[in-house]
Amino acid sequence: MKRRTFLQASGAIAVAGTFGMPGILRADDAISLLPDTWPSEGANPIVGAGKFKKSGPWKIGHSHYGLAGSTHTYQTAFEAEYEIKKNKDRIADYQFRSADLNASKQVADIEDLIAQKVDAIIIAPLTTGSAVEGIKKAKAAGIPTVVYLGRVDTEEFTVQVQGDDFYFGRVMAQFLVDKLGNKGKVWVLRGVAGHPIDADRYAGAMEVFSKSGLQITSTQHGSWSYEDSKKIAESLYLSDPDVAGIWTDGANMSLGVLDALQEAGASTIPPITGEALNGWMRRWNDEKLSSIGPICPPALSTAALRAAFALLDGKPIQRNWTNRPKPITDETLSQFYRADLTDAYWAPTEMPNEKLLDYFKA
Repeated sequence: MKRRTFLQASGAIAVAGTFGMPGILRADDAISLLPDTWPSEGANPIVGAGKFKKSGPWKIGHSHYGLAGSTHTYQTAFEAEYEIKKNKDRIADYQFRSADLNASKQVADIEDLIAQKVDAIIIAPLTTGSAVEGIKKAKAAGIPTVVYLGRVDTEEFTVQVQGDDFYFGRVMAQFLVDKLGNKGKVWVLRGVAGHPIDADRYAGAMEVFSKSGLQITSTQHGSWSYEDSKKIAESLYLSDPDVAGIWTDGANMSLGVLDALQEAGASTIPPITGEALNGWMRRWNDEKLSSIGPICPPALSTAALRAAFALLDGKPIQRNWTNRPKPITDETLSQFYRADLTDAYWAPTEMPNEKLLDYFKA
C-alpha cells in the first residue's frame, strides 16, 4: 500500500504545495507527529515557514467533543496532558474544554478559547459542523487551528491529523467476509449518530458489504456505548438468533454485544469486530474469540499538539496528515494486550509505562 506522498531526493522532500502546485520541504524540515502517521495522499498544501511563528511560552487551547461514553475520550485527554507537561517550559497556559457531546457547547468553548487569546487551538469536533464557526473566527483572529479525530465542513483550519476511518471500517467488513466465507447474516452497530468518524467507518464497511454475499439484517446506532449496544443485541437475538457475524465500529459496543449473547445462552459466539481497547482484548484473549482490532490511537491528541508546536515554532508543515496503523489480528493480539492494565486502557500510547500504571494499573 502506498504510504507516503512525498518524494525524497537530493536532500529535499517534494510535496504538493498550495493549490496543488509543487512545494519543497528540506529534509531537515521533516516533522514526525506520531508513528504510522504520514502526510496525506494527493494535493497537500504546505503551511509556510514562519506564518504562525510566535515567541513562547505559549497559551494552548484544546476543544474536545466530550469526555463521555468511551474511556478513549479520557485517554486522549491524558495523552495531551502528558505532552503538555513534557513541554512545560514552553507552555505558559493550557486550557482544556470538554463539549460533553453537545454541539452548542463546542461552539461556545472555541469562542471562549479565542477570547482567552490562546496562541493555538487543537480541536476534536463532535460533528462536521460543530467547530466550523469557531475555526473561521480563530482564523480571523490569527490563531492557528489543528483538527483531529474527525473531519469538519470547512477548509479554513490550519492543519488536520486524522485517522483513516474509511480504512478502519473497510478492514473490519473484509474480516467478516473472509471469516464467514462470504455468506450469512450480519448485524451492523454504528457509533454516535452524526459523528464524522462513524460516518467514515460505516462508508468503508458498506463499500465491502455492498459487493459481498453477506446479508445485513439490522443497522442501528449503539453510540459507542456498552449499555446501548447490549440492549440492541438482546432485542436482535430474541427476534432472530441466527446471526453469523457482527460489525461494530467501537470496542465498548463489542463488549455489550458479547455479554448480551452470552447471557442469552448463545451456544457459539460469532466473529465480532473490535478495537484496541484493553477490556475487549482481554475477552478476545481469554475466551479465544476471533476478532480484528483496527487502531485509533488516543495519542492523535499528542500529534495535534505537536503540529501546533511546529506551527508556533515557525516550521513549514504539510496541511493534511493521515494515521493508518495495521489492525490488530488474532495473530498479533499478544503484542498489544496488557494483562497488567485495567480494561479502560487503549493501545498504543505515547505515555511511558510508569504513567500508564498511574492511570490504568490493574
